[in-house]
Amino acid sequence: MTMPDSDPQPPQDPLTYGGYLRLDRLLDCQEPRTGAHDELLFVIIHQVYELWFKQILHEAELLQRRLEEGRSAASLHTARRIAKILKTVVGQLDVLETMTPRQFASFRDALGTSSGFQSAQFREIEAVLGRRSFPASDLRADPRLRAAVARRSLFDSLLRYLDDHGYAVPRAALDRDPAGPWTPDPEVQRALLAVYADENGPAAEVCEGLVDVDEGVQEWRYRHVKMVERTIGAKLGTGGSAGADYLRSTLFTPAFPDLWEVRSQIEETAGHDR
Repeated sequence: MTMPDSDPQPPQDPLTYGGYLRLDRLLDCQEPRTGAHDELLFVIIHQVYELWFKQILHEAELLQRRLEEGRSAASLHTARRIAKILKTVVGQLDVLETMTPRQFASFRDALGTSSGFQSAQFREIEAVLGRRSFPASDLRADPRLRAAVARRSLFDSLLRYLDDHGYAVPRAALDRDPAGPWTPDPEVQRALLAVYADENGPAAEVCEGLVDVDEGVQEWRYRHVKMVERTIGAKLGTGGSAGADYLRSTLFTPAFPDLWEVRSQIEETAGHDR
């Protein structure tokens, strides 16, 4: 019995650079609301921020998985990538700061109630890093943020990594409710001191990788403050936010306070060894 020929499939167009990157859609996403020359720069910079935030969240998910699998080299590689992305994000402020206060004022009113504080992805990054105090309205409106607040933070995953590698992480820290805020823990800091006692070991390198990430976020906050100050001074931010005053209040608040606290203790220990 002869089977009928199947319908021939139409030939597919070869994949192009523009097709793979969806450039027709990507380059159609910039819609300035005024005729001000500098508004396009403002839009592109902030859209690129959001793309990098998406990649940071993508990498942070992998980093947590690798930490909880106990994979030192892979965890360090991913932490370093996140830190490099944060350096790139900070570097973009150099471009934004070429815009003068008068140039920003030429389209600022068109921003209406929109504000960078409304970035859902940056709030999620903060939650992954351990922040748990968000307005109830944000949590109600954002299921991804609710999920991030309920699951383990990056530091919780680091503690599991250290426990897997034989360090004396207290059971209470491992079994805590991840939805609650982290409080610096002297027993966890003792475990970290043991990690840093072998400064060339893989666990110490992984801890330093997370310090690089934490420092990168703090650097971003500082540069963001200075950019806002030089652009709008002491004015309220768009959307009625507190502008630079709010941003200053977030400075020098580490995501992983225990990793910073042990540094003074390491110095004290080294002094006793001399």
